[in-house]
This record gives sequence, structure tokens and C-alpha cells, in this order.
Amino acid sequence: MNNTSCSRINFGFKGRFVPAVYILVFIVGLLANGWGLKSLLHNWKKLGNVNVFVLNLGLADILYLLTLPFLMVYYSMKSKWIFGDAFCKITRFCFNLNLYGSIGFLTCISVYRYLAIVHPMRVKGRITLTHSVGISVMVWLLVSVQNLPDMFFTKKSVNNTEKCYDTTDILYVEDYLKYSLGWTLTGFFIPFLIILGCYGHVIVFLCHTHTTDKVLKQRSLKFLCILILLFSVCYIPHHVFKNLSLWSRVLLKQNICPGWSNGVFIARQISRGLVCLNSALNPLVYLHAKENISAQLRRLLQRARQAVMREPITPTQVSLM
Repeated sequence: MNNTSCSRINFGFKGRFVPAVYILVFIVGLLANGWGLKSLLHNWKKLGNVNVFVLNLGLADILYLLTLPFLMVYYSMKSKWIFGDAFCKITRFCFNLNLYGSIGFLTCISVYRYLAIVHPMRVKGRITLTHSVGISVMVWLLVSVQNLPDMFFTKKSVNNTEKCYDTTDILYVEDYLKYSLGWTLTGFFIPFLIILGCYGHVIVFLCHTHTTDKVLKQRSLKFLCILILLFSVCYIPHHVFKNLSLWSRVLLKQNICPGWSNGVFIARQISRGLVCLNSALNPLVYLHAKENISAQLRRLLQRARQAVMREPITPTQVSLM
């Protein structure tokens, strides 16, 4: 199959879909993370050491959300980057820092919960706030080192210097594919297996322990559902279609255009939108971290409903009935 068949790839879909998702994620993400962090800090003394990771999760989201306006402009202008090469790399670095930082902190939360539920006597008094802070610093350092090679790949096209690729130009796509596969293994797949192992063991333990509080079982199942939602919607599609897209570009460079190129391209754009949703969905972890926060949200909704029900009817409203 020659290159002419690749002209059927729907490049216009990216310019319509991605900016709309970015706008939605920016608004919802800022509101949700702002409210979640405020509630977390307000109840800080009542919460456990695991909330150091929840706090870092929120900070990673805020860092990425602040870069979204620039990406909205970029995709709205038909992929024309006007903010300079250095800031392009910084923006892409912030995205990866948020993505793999989120996965790292979710992994830490899962391990902490596993130890607290399955081995409570062994870890009692041994895990302090200092340990949580130190582990958080290590996560930031490891994720930064892992993402650092991405900064050395050009984000511009040789034929169009106004581009700001989230991967790299087609000239270097083979090397980037190798890097991406290794990145996927260490930054996504291994943490995912750790999370599944921790919560799989927790669920088995709770199901075979009849003396365990039912509330604990429910909260553990809720958190497992949140993790499944995050990984199924945000993380898994992103990594699958990112690497498939890179592979299709490698084939294109070899003058081969497979019939699935257009489908993978569109799926890749959708997965890019979905992976951004992690910044809006991560506040669900705040709700789970403190049961009072979700109860507070229900009370606020109940008060708003009661206020609407009690609102007096004006003469004008009567005339409109």
C-alpha cells in the first residue's frame, strides 16, 4: 500500500475534538481539584499519612491544568505553536509529569492501604509523616528522570517549525517508539500490576475476614472501582494507541501505510482527550480519602435542593403559570 492511501486520514478531527475536551477538563479540573485540596487541607490533622500522596496528586493535576490554555490555542489554530520551542517542551514535560506522577502516587496510596489493612500490626508506628514526604520526593524525582529523555527529542517538524509534537518528528520516530515502549513498561505497566496485586490481596483478605468492619470493605471496593475507572478510561487507551500510532508512523516512514492508520489516528486523538480526564477524575480520590468530604458534598446538594423548594413564588411567577 502506498502513501497516497494515507491521505484518507482524518487530520481535521484533532482540531475539533481535542480543544473541546481541553476546555471541559480545564474548567472541571480546576474547580474539582481546588475544592478537593481545600477540603483535604482543612481536615489535614484528622487524616492519615496517605494523604501526603493525595496532596501531591492534586498538585500534579494543578500543574498540568495550568498548561491547558496554551494547548487550546495550539489546536484551535490548526496545530500552530506560537509560544516558542522551550515552552513547548515544558508543556509536554508537565503533561508527562502529571500522568506518571499520578500513576506513581496512586501506586503509593494502594501500597499504604494494603499494608494498613493486611499487615496493620507490622506497620503500626513504623510509617510516619516523614516517610510519606520522603517517598513523595522520590516519586517526583523518579518520574522526572524517567521523563527527561523526552526533552531531548525534537518537538518540531523538519518541514514545519510551528509544530509542537507530543512525541517527535517522523525522522526520529523509531528511536522514540523504543523509548515509549520502555516508558510504558516502567511508568505504567509495572505500577498497574502492583496496584492490582495490592488491591486483589486486600479484597481476598477482607472477604475471608469475617470480623472486618463492613464499612472498610465498602471503602476498599469503592477505591478499587475508582482505580479501575481511571485506568480503563484514562491510562490504558492512552498507552495502547500512543504506541500503535508511533508504529504506524514507523511504517509510513518505510513507505507502508496500513489500512488501520486512520482508525488508530482517530482513536489516538480520543485517547489523548481521555487521558486528560485523569486531572478531573483524580479528585474522586479526595472524596474517598475522607468519608466526611463526600458527606459534606451530599449536605451541600441537599441544602441547595431545600433552598430551591423553599423559594417564595413571586407575583410575576404566578402570572407565568
